[in-house]
Amino acid sequence: MEFFFLSLLLIIFFLFSLSLHLLYFNKNSSVLPGTLPPGKTGWPFIGETLEFLSTGWKGHPEKFIFDRMSKYSSSVFRTHLLLENSAVFCGASGNKFLFSNENKLVQVWWPDSINKIFPFSVDQNTKKTSINEQGIRMRRLLPNFFKPEALQRYVGIMDSIAQRHFESFWEKKSQVQVYPLAKSYTFWLACRLFVSIEDPKHVAKFAKPFDVLAAGLISIPINLPGTSYNRSIKASNLIRKELLMIIKQRKVDLCEGKASATQDILSHMLLTSDENGKFMPDLEIACKILGLLVGGHDTASSACTSIVKYLAELPHVYQAVYNEQMEISKSKAAGELLTWDDLQKMKYSWNVVCEVLRLAPPLQGAFREAIVDFIFNGFSIPKGWKLYWNSNTTHRNPEYFPEPLNFDPSRFEGSGPAPYTFVPFGGGPRMCPGKEYARLEILVFMHHIVKRFKWNKVIHDEKIIIDPMPVPAKGLPIKLYPHQLY
Repeated sequence: MEFFFLSLLLIIFFLFSLSLHLLYFNKNSSVLPGTLPPGKTGWPFIGETLEFLSTGWKGHPEKFIFDRMSKYSSSVFRTHLLLENSAVFCGASGNKFLFSNENKLVQVWWPDSINKIFPFSVDQNTKKTSINEQGIRMRRLLPNFFKPEALQRYVGIMDSIAQRHFESFWEKKSQVQVYPLAKSYTFWLACRLFVSIEDPKHVAKFAKPFDVLAAGLISIPINLPGTSYNRSIKASNLIRKELLMIIKQRKVDLCEGKASATQDILSHMLLTSDENGKFMPDLEIACKILGLLVGGHDTASSACTSIVKYLAELPHVYQAVYNEQMEISKSKAAGELLTWDDLQKMKYSWNVVCEVLRLAPPLQGAFREAIVDFIFNGFSIPKGWKLYWNSNTTHRNPEYFPEPLNFDPSRFEGSGPAPYTFVPFGGGPRMCPGKEYARLEILVFMHHIVKRFKWNKVIHDEKIIIDPMPVPAKGLPIKLYPHQLY
C-alpha cells in the first residue's frame, strides 16, 4: 500500500514538472467552431489518467468508459489522458469511424514513454513522421509472412514445439502456474518462427530481458537509475544488440547457403526490398523484430491463460472442446503432427476462443491522433487531440451482444457478430497483421492442454488485473488431472 501511494506521488510530481512547459505551450491543439464533445478534463495537469488506469488495475477497465457514456448520454466524450486532450470514441460507429479513416483523418499514436523503449527512429527530430512511415512499410511487409498460405508450413513446427513444451513443463506435474507457462510457450514459438532460435536454454536466456522490458511498459516513466522504466530502456537496448549480432550472422549464413529465404521472418526482412529497391537497415530490422517478439507472445499468452480460466469454470464448454480435439487426435497416426487441415476442423474450439477474446480481450484498445480538424456525431474534434477506442464498448454492450456477461460461443456461429462490434484484433488498415498467426498458436495450445488434462483452479476467485492486458494476480495456479490415454 505504501508503494502504491509513493507511486502516485511520484507520477504526480513527474506530471507537474512537465506541465510547467504545457502552461506556456499547448502543443498540437487547434480550435474549431462548434461544440466539443461532452466531458471534463479532470484534475489539473494529470486529468483523468489515474482513474482511467485504476479501473484496469481493479479488473474493470470498462467502468471508466461506461460510467461516462451513461453520464453524458453520448457515444463520444472528452477527457484528458496521458497529458493529452483526448476523446473516447464508443460503440460500433466510433470503431468504424476510426478504423475507416486511418491516415486520412487520424493516425496511430503512442506516448513518448513507449517510443523511448521502442525507438523506431534514430532521428528524434523527425520521429513522428518516421514512426508512421515505418509502420506503413511494416504492414506492407508482414502480410507476405503472415498470410495463410505462408503460415501453413509452420503448423508442424508449432505442434512440435508445443509437444516439447508440455512434456517439459506440464507433464508429471500436479500443479502449475498457467500464465508464466503460457508466456514460455508463446515466446518459444516467436523465437523459432521469427529468428530461428529454438534451443530451450537460449530461449530462456533471451526471455529474461524481455520480462524486464515488459515490466517497464506500464511503469512510471521516470528515466532515472534504478527505476523500472530505466531498466526497461536498458533491456530494450540489450535486446537490440543481441538481435544485431543475430542479423549479422544471418547475413553470412544466407550468403553461404546455410540459411534459407523462407525459414523465418528475419530472412524475409533481410531479403525483401521496398518499391524503390532499398533494403531495411540492420538497426531498423532489429527494432521491428523486437516489437514483433513482444507483440507476438504477450497478447497470445494472455489469451491462452484466459482460455484455461474459462474452461476450468465451464465444464460443459470444456467437454465440447475435448470431444472436438480428441476426434482430431484419434485421426492422427502415432507421431504424426497437426496440419493446417486439422486446425480448420477446430470450429467449436475457435468459437470458444472468440468468446474468450470478447470477454477478456488482450488488446483493450488503442490511441489515434487527429491529423486534421473534423466533425464526428455533430461534435468538433480538434487537430492534435488523442482519440481512444476500447473493445469493451461493444464487447460488453447488450446492444451488440445480448446478455453480454454470459459465456456463449454460439454467438460466433454462422455470419457471427455485426461489423465493427467484435474487435479483439483492431480493425481497418491497422488490424493486427498477426491475427492468423495468433489463431494457429492458440488452437495448437488448446489441442495439447485439453487432450492431456482436466484441471481445477486453485484460487476460486482469483483477481484479474488489466495491466495493460488481462493477467491473473497470482498467475492462475491450477491442479492438473491427466487423462489416462490421449
